[in-house]
Amino acid sequence: MLETVRRYPFGEPDRMLLDPAYARLQRDEPLARVRMPYGDLALLATRHADVRAVLADARFSRAFGRDEPRTVEQLTDGGIFSLDPPEHTRIRGLVVKAFTVRRVEQLRERTEQLADRLVDEMIAHGGPLDLVEHFALPFPVTVMCELLGVPVADRKRFGTWASVIVATTSLSPEKIVEYRARLGIYMGRLIDRRRREPTDADLLGALVQARDDDDRLTEDELLHLSATLLSVGFETTSAEIPNFMYLLLTRPDLLHRLRAEPELLPTAVEELLRYSPIAAFAMFPRYAREDVELPGGPVRAGEPVLVHTAAANRDPRVFTDPDEIDLARSPNPHLALGHGVHHCLGGPLARMELRTMLATLIRRLPNLRLAVTAEEIPWKTGQLIRGPQSLPVTW
Repeated sequence: MLETVRRYPFGEPDRMLLDPAYARLQRDEPLARVRMPYGDLALLATRHADVRAVLADARFSRAFGRDEPRTVEQLTDGGIFSLDPPEHTRIRGLVVKAFTVRRVEQLRERTEQLADRLVDEMIAHGGPLDLVEHFALPFPVTVMCELLGVPVADRKRFGTWASVIVATTSLSPEKIVEYRARLGIYMGRLIDRRRREPTDADLLGALVQARDDDDRLTEDELLHLSATLLSVGFETTSAEIPNFMYLLLTRPDLLHRLRAEPELLPTAVEELLRYSPIAAFAMFPRYAREDVELPGGPVRAGEPVLVHTAAANRDPRVFTDPDEIDLARSPNPHLALGHGVHHCLGGPLARMELRTMLATLIRRLPNLRLAVTAEEIPWKTGQLIRGPQSLPVTW
């Protein structure tokens, strides 16, 4: 009997909905064989147990050096995302101190002030307005710029170039090459400035010091890591903010409960992270170094496995009523921020920003609501992450 090979991704993302194919595969074929537009055939893992195991098991490698399954023709250097220990451990160790819970707590007051200032500007502008333009973009960008030591005034320039990090078909191959080059030139100039004006007061200065004084980074690693941190640090959070607000504004009962019970904010953020399928599809394949027996079946040495964390976060074996949003859900072992050595470095920062965003908007704009119907909201296409392109609101 011939093994079924499915074309993947299954289609363009549909708002915050998961394609029904994931639930079917999760039930009947937890390790399904798929073909992406380019690269090797792969296994697609959709159950929580399998996804968690692949992310944590050192027998699966991100640095296998094969023609990895992907949606774009050109192979690109994934930087820290494509490294295994000990190289991954060395580079990650240089930046992890900037994202500790303690360091994030030190940023909380300034982050809360920024959120209040943006709401002040929204009120002065008057509604209706686009929450993406007036809050979701400037909020995480400013926080990340302050953390890295990047001029906030340059946001529009590097924000356009950084879009290459999450682009699939939304940019032409020529634009992808151009934007990567421009972002590299921009970061190179900032690095040169840090060399002329040394400081360890921000992350970029500390990374330059690690390169020049301690010799713990190569020049290419310094440039790629700096650009990746700048781009990923705001692209994902700037998408999750309108995702969260879309989910709440289209479910007034949930928003009402949060307003009445603000103590639910911590668990609400975790639940919205679980429920929001921000990744448009599974990516970053892991290659088996040897034969591995996963809960869902065997993986042969050399085979790549794509893990779909959003499907895992809806696994009924782990989550009661997984397709419902329960703001008080606990425990909540979601995998939205990854697991294992590649878990999201900026997880504590993202959680703090998202809690601050929700708390501020709920407190300052108690009548916040959509200014258009849910069907009129435009969504991003041709990208690795999903989210509203704009989110018109009023109050």
